[in-house]
Amino acid sequence: MNHAAHNKLVSFIWSIADDCLRDVYVRGKYRDVILPMVVLRRLDSLLEPTKSAVMDELTFQKDELDLTEYDEDGLQEASGYVFYNTSKWTLKTLKETTTNSQQILLDNFNEYLHGYSDNVKEIIACFKLKAQLEHMADKNVLHEVLEKFVSPYINLSPNELLDPDENRLPTLSNLGMGYVFEELIRKFNEDNNEEAGEHFTPREVIELMTHLIFDPLKDNLPNTITVYDPACGSGGMLTESENFILEKYPSEGFKRSIYLYGKEINDETYAICKSDMMIRGNNPENIKVGSTLETNTFAGTQFDFMLSNPPYGKSWASEKKNITDGKDTTDTRFLVELPNYWGEIETADATPRSSDGQLLFMMEMVDKMKSTANGSQGSRIASVHNGSSLFTGDAGSGESNTRRYLIENDYLDAIIQMPNNLFYNTGITTYIWLVSNNKPAQRQGKVQLIDASQMYQKLRKNLGDKNCEFSPEHIASITQTYLDMLAITRSADAFNAKGVTPAVKSVQLNLGDFSYAA
Repeated sequence: MNHAAHNKLVSFIWSIADDCLRDVYVRGKYRDVILPMVVLRRLDSLLEPTKSAVMDELTFQKDELDLTEYDEDGLQEASGYVFYNTSKWTLKTLKETTTNSQQILLDNFNEYLHGYSDNVKEIIACFKLKAQLEHMADKNVLHEVLEKFVSPYINLSPNELLDPDENRLPTLSNLGMGYVFEELIRKFNEDNNEEAGEHFTPREVIELMTHLIFDPLKDNLPNTITVYDPACGSGGMLTESENFILEKYPSEGFKRSIYLYGKEINDETYAICKSDMMIRGNNPENIKVGSTLETNTFAGTQFDFMLSNPPYGKSWASEKKNITDGKDTTDTRFLVELPNYWGEIETADATPRSSDGQLLFMMEMVDKMKSTANGSQGSRIASVHNGSSLFTGDAGSGESNTRRYLIENDYLDAIIQMPNNLFYNTGITTYIWLVSNNKPAQRQGKVQLIDASQMYQKLRKNLGDKNCEFSPEHIASITQTYLDMLAITRSADAFNAKGVTPAVKSVQLNLGDFSYAA
């Protein structure tokens, strides 16, 4: 889908809120209806072509096999996806057969929702959609909202359609659907003065991160790849990682297997992420809901690659009771082995101050790194942080112990400073940390610092706090600077000369350059 078609689709969906919900919901609550209905219509449109096949399979199981419980495998095979709907309804037939009675429509709608497979029912529950349907029916707008979402002038399906005026409605790919979700979330959060950055990361930042962690292994990627994001939001980093591997480094002569894993604390964004996994054919059971810090969901599991943009400046006090016992940290993810002043190895606390838990997500990923002892290539991590992870914490604090552990074990590979105002909800300075437990010989014992703070192009229109972005040329330049491991300097004149693109600055630090306090 091109940019113009994308904007048109987002504007159409956004108009539904203004046209139908203005007098029914306060503006800040529009998202409670729009986001789940977008997800539901997307799933519904995917199932429309195979609806008759599913109903035939259902009849076969009931009449011919006399099954008392559905055979899920057969229904999934008939639908073509890992989800299905066994009710007689689709959203279109609900709209077409409705009467003036909102209660009848509500009853039919609930029957339709009940027909979904359990994995979709969980998504519906996370969105609390049934409560929204009841509220809309009570306010006599349910039919109006449904009519908008099944309009022949909107296409949320992967198939090209024609509208009643014979205008082409382009296909909506899974990637395009992700863009629609994220643009809607950004608009809703901006409207509510909320933090959109907690939900997603600009795509060009994700593209840079994928280059940085995958490109060094481009000629030696494993046949089976696992990717993990402990703060996955709507799943942008996971899906972009898969897209990157498939597009940039397609396998030759064999089919590469890519498995995506994630955890998300917010029910709404978790539901979006899980629905996207189902649509893409990934295993939705690998996406978990809940606090990553509170529960070690993937204990004992190791991953090849990990990418994340964890919340920074956010308190983890509510999770503290599950991580510590009084003053003692009990969760082994956040305990590290470090030498004391006399060189004796001791267990040290790696928990930061309770007002900012971003480094805990880093230690969660470090805990999930693959050991190189069995011949594996280890793990590579790319994580976004603000300056707090670099500078806060005195010697002996959890922040300092985390930095010491990463540096003294030669895990810290590089830190890239990015431009200000690159993210939607904050103008502060941000950094990408690259971590690896299998650094190549030329990078061992060194940490590369890359200053890319002046590499950006201005947006024509601000998106929240975001007023700039990386161009493809910027991404290529930063990536090549990292891969070459060169020390590059630049002059102040380079920034001020009209028409001159600022160069990257890169320096190398040996481990001996770091103080004991890290």
